[in-house]
Amino acid sequence: MTDSTLIRWIDGEAPAGTSNGTTWGMPFPRGTVHGPDALTVTDAGGAGVASQAWPLATWPDGSLKWAGIALPATDSPSASYQVRHDAGAAPTDGDAPPPGAHDAQGVPAALGGARVSVTESPDAFTVDTGALQMQISRSGSTLFTSLVRDGRTVSRDARLVSLLQDGIPEEAGTASRQQFTGEVTAVVLEQDGPVRAVVRLEGHHRQDNTGSEGRCWLPFVVRFYFYANARSVRMVHSFIWDGNADRDFLAGLGVRFTVPLETELHNRHIRIAGADGGFLTEAVRGLTGLRRDPGADVRAAQVAGRATPSTDTWNPEVSERLHLIPSWGDYTLTQLSADGFELRKRTAPGHGWVGISGGTRSAGFCSLSDTRGGLGIGIKDFWQSHPGQLDIRGAAGTDATVTAWLYSPEAQPMDLRFYHDGLGQDTFEEQLEGLEITYEDYEPGFGHPTGIARTHELTLFAYDATPSAESLAADAAAASSPALLQATPEYLHSVGVFGDWDPVDRGTPARARLEDHLDFLFDFYAGQVEQRRWYGFWNYGDVMHTYDFDRHVWRYDVGGYAWDNSELSPDLWLWYSYLRSGRADIFRFAEAMTRHTGEVDVYHLGPWKGLGSRHNVQHWGCSAKQLRISTPAYRRFYYYLTADERTGDLLTELVDSDQNFLGLDPVRKVRPDADTYRPNRGALGVGLGTDWGSLAATWLTDWERTGNPRSRDRLLGTMADIGALKYGFLTGEALYNLDKGRFDTGREMISVSHLSAVFGLVEICSELVDLVDDPEFERAWLQYCRLFLGTKEEQVAEVGEPLAGIYLTQAHSRLSAYAAARLQDRDLAARAWESFSEGGEHLNHESAFTLRTIEPPQVLLPVDEAPTVSTNDTAQFGLAVIQNLALIGQHLR
Repeated sequence: MTDSTLIRWIDGEAPAGTSNGTTWGMPFPRGTVHGPDALTVTDAGGAGVASQAWPLATWPDGSLKWAGIALPATDSPSASYQVRHDAGAAPTDGDAPPPGAHDAQGVPAALGGARVSVTESPDAFTVDTGALQMQISRSGSTLFTSLVRDGRTVSRDARLVSLLQDGIPEEAGTASRQQFTGEVTAVVLEQDGPVRAVVRLEGHHRQDNTGSEGRCWLPFVVRFYFYANARSVRMVHSFIWDGNADRDFLAGLGVRFTVPLETELHNRHIRIAGADGGFLTEAVRGLTGLRRDPGADVRAAQVAGRATPSTDTWNPEVSERLHLIPSWGDYTLTQLSADGFELRKRTAPGHGWVGISGGTRSAGFCSLSDTRGGLGIGIKDFWQSHPGQLDIRGAAGTDATVTAWLYSPEAQPMDLRFYHDGLGQDTFEEQLEGLEITYEDYEPGFGHPTGIARTHELTLFAYDATPSAESLAADAAAASSPALLQATPEYLHSVGVFGDWDPVDRGTPARARLEDHLDFLFDFYAGQVEQRRWYGFWNYGDVMHTYDFDRHVWRYDVGGYAWDNSELSPDLWLWYSYLRSGRADIFRFAEAMTRHTGEVDVYHLGPWKGLGSRHNVQHWGCSAKQLRISTPAYRRFYYYLTADERTGDLLTELVDSDQNFLGLDPVRKVRPDADTYRPNRGALGVGLGTDWGSLAATWLTDWERTGNPRSRDRLLGTMADIGALKYGFLTGEALYNLDKGRFDTGREMISVSHLSAVFGLVEICSELVDLVDDPEFERAWLQYCRLFLGTKEEQVAEVGEPLAGIYLTQAHSRLSAYAAARLQDRDLAARAWESFSEGGEHLNHESAFTLRTIEPPQVLLPVDEAPTVSTNDTAQFGLAVIQNLALIGQHLR
């Protein structure tokens, strides 16, 4: 028997023009699919399509849980696809490999003639998609040595470049800049076809002209993605900022490509994308607008990018004076803010720039070509991640360069110093006082960015001629918003992944009302990103924590009320909202947040590697470095839905994150047993809420991805230990043996926090109860869910005392809902909906779901306010709605 699953384009329609190849992730029901070799793909008409599949995760029985699937590039992508698999019996326990114990390449299903091939030599990899070839050296200063289309090299010697400034002129009086170039130290072939190949490069930036003794900094990872038949290559660049914020000011970061040019100057073409699909369309030596006319066919050919007729056929008044027409060799587009770009050009260095035009938001795409071909470059989220820049240099020579600046050298140098002097907060006591007034958890030496990261996505297009305007527009759109295939919400729900949620259902007036509220809140936050300009290199993807109704601004400058940094799990709210709706706009909001929070808000090297920073005016500013921010609970959605390797890197970084409790106690300032607690490998205080929930997400994700027995044993062992504790989750904290990966089960105490369950614990525990047969763990979790919002009488009767620290009632109504559904308790379900309705301080009135517009001069620009939407409780409201509807929606009245 064969089952099939509908896969559709997330934007509703197949991409216009040529598909560049695509990859997505999808799950399969437990015990139904042996492995990726059982998967095939057909188009909307039922015809087989070349595909490649590989495992992303497995169920405990060894059957396939998540697979990555890739399709080749095609000139006519299907409106939809079907993934088919043999629904025969899964392997028995005796035959099944442990989760993750499989060939990392998977077993591809290749149909037809589409194929990408990789040839290895001692010095290089050469990848051939059938339409282009790229040669990648195993080490050195280049990312690739050549990019070839139809036998012609369209680009060569690609390299990373950066500028380091040693001070701020207005403070130091002067400052100098040093140039650095990326140095590749390792190259790994991660996938080798037949449909998709991936090459990973690692290295760092080294100061130019200093040899092996020069300074190295900014470690990077670059991946190139190749698809069969593709004339483009996807490039994902990630770097870690590892400087000293007090003296290192990054003044430029980019990727530079050499573009060989051979034809006459009037047959060389510059294309730079502006806003709203517009393009600057020029030739190095223009033939239009001259005092003398070369001929209509000559002008038409040049504007279209075609080879002009032989000069013998031109008006001689032009052809004999070509040397008197200036050639424009250099072009620059700068996007220094989200609201404006400028274009200029010059003939050559040493001569003045001439302004071209300007606009609002450039698509971040340019190309340089002649009639035999050339290179196009597109940067995803270009204007959103400002300041960016595109440079074309030397287009009148034989070897031009194109530089895609990810951080513009014309912007202010990157200043990552902490924003205040500490305000005398030298002791824990003083720091806790500061927390009381600005909500900032300050500590000397903790507000530095060394170890944070940033990822950019680019697409490189190899052209065999200067493309038409329509083709360029399609390429720019594809680079800016890559097409993506996804399974439907109904299918994802039917598989039973990611816990408690269900597809959007407006079947009753009460449900429709809540669905309207969810839509309102998403649309409100999406609107705030635009109105408040939550954009920029280090900021794009995040939202603010709390609103200031007096100033009509979010509290961007008030301690812990500024950037949210995943506080109260907006990442989860967005991803569950996408799962149930399939909306492309929600997916892209969640994608941007995942890119940001997983990179910028988390440390990737140094003593805090694997920890994230709590909410602050600066993303790295808070002294609370904790697993609750870095938890894989927020990243795994994107990894599994897209098979994104960079997100996989972030998940892998966290595998040993339990080691962090040895070096940094997350509750060091408020620990009740601070006088006696001494962290050691045999007895580390680990909270059973935010701490263990993050560790459980780490271990579960690693076990499913790789089959790592260490992660499996620590997950299952600590689950058993929580079940063995007298008060289970209500214990609050247990002593963890780092070497054994187990809790001491002898602790008898009750300590409850309103934060314990709002950073992914609810979602992870729901999955674990379904995944693992551990009755005592389930009993402990159900006890916590029942009693958290239980009556004081119920709490005393069961554990001997009432629970303290009960806040965020509306958010925790989903605990009652979970217990009600699991125990089939109608009374508890009714209580859950009552708690939801009564417990929302901000979101329990219809007035919360209305907008009012504040006009100048009270504000800089017109902005919308939702009168009672003022804090990040919004995310917990959204999660409570989603999970309560899924669990006890039938009891909603």
